[in-house]
Order: sequence, then C-alpha cells, then structure tokens
Amino acid sequence: MTDKNSTNSEQTRHKARMKEQKANVDKRIAAAQEDKGLLLVITGNGKGKSTSGFGTVARAVGHGLTAAVVQYVKGTWDCGERNLLENNGVKFHVMGTGFTWETQDKEKDIKAAQSAWQHSKKLLSDPTINLVLLDEITYMVTYKYIDLDEVIEALSNRPKDQHVVITGRACHRAIIELADTVSEVRPIKHAFDNGIKAQKGIDW
Repeated sequence: MTDKNSTNSEQTRHKARMKEQKANVDKRIAAAQEDKGLLLVITGNGKGKSTSGFGTVARAVGHGLTAAVVQYVKGTWDCGERNLLENNGVKFHVMGTGFTWETQDKEKDIKAAQSAWQHSKKLLSDPTINLVLLDEITYMVTYKYIDLDEVIEALSNRPKDQHVVITGRACHRAIIELADTVSEVRPIKHAFDNGIKAQKGIDW
C-alpha cells in the first residue's frame, strides 16, 4: 500500500508540474503574435553551421516555400545539399573560388565575393523568394571583401516576410544585434582532428 500511495503521490506532483509548465508555454505562445520574416544567424567554431542552414532550407521547401542559396567560400567540388535542393527548385549561386588559403589571390577573392554579394542583394530585394541562405558570408565581412554597412542595409530593407539565414564563424556583432535568432555552435570533438578524413554524405 505504501508503494502504491507513493506512486500515486509522485504522479500527482508530476501532473501538477506539467500543468504549470503547459500554462507557461501556452502563455508565451499567446504573447507571440508578430508575424515577420526572420533573420537567423548560425555562428561559432563548431561543425554543423552550414548543415543547419541547409536543413532550414529543406524544411522551408518541404512547406512549399521558395528558397535560394548563395555559397561563399565554397569551391567547385561536389555538394550533396546542392545536388538535392537544386532538384527541388532551389536556386544556387556559388562563389566558386574555394578557401582563401587555396587561391592565395586576394584580388581574385574580392572580385568573386563582390559578384556573389551583388547576386545576394538581388535575392534580398525579391519578394518572391521566401528564404535566402547566405552560407559562410561572415568570412567575407571579416576579410572586408564585402562592406558591412551594405550588408546591414540590404538585410534591414529586405521584403518584410522574407527569412534569411546567415552562417559562418565570427559573425560581426552588428549582424548579431540585428538578428532575431542567434545560435552558436561549439566544438567539442571533431573526427578530422584525429586524422579521419572528411566523409562523403556526412561532411560534404
């Protein structure tokens, strides 16, 4: 009888806690009434920033939204996300020069970054595009290949309902302040640090 009473008491306390938690959640949901395009930033030194960005694009497309991607930094190598999403109507623009330590040509990198940025600005002014992913654009701002004020202006003046996802390390504080949601990916362990090469379908 004692065990049964103890179990019943525990269930009663649990039910009371969950009821209180539900009331708090319902209250927050009821208070969130503004409807607008979101600016999401996924930054930090850990792995998974672009993966998260592409996951958001896939989710949007799954709901019938239109999406476009501009890939900064990335080279011309095969990209699993692009292979999938282009076949589902997502427009891609790839900077195509690869990492700066590979090109070792600052002038070429700046020219390519500026070209990709001009394409990005067109997307950020197009009300028919529901979601824009600016993948790894943070590096271009850090290197000053793209003017920060231009980026802030384009983000601030985009169509009201357009969502934007920005990925990359060391996102500038001005962009973070402008953002609605900011997530930081922290490195705990990485297979590459233990001599394991990048795996197709997992890392690229």
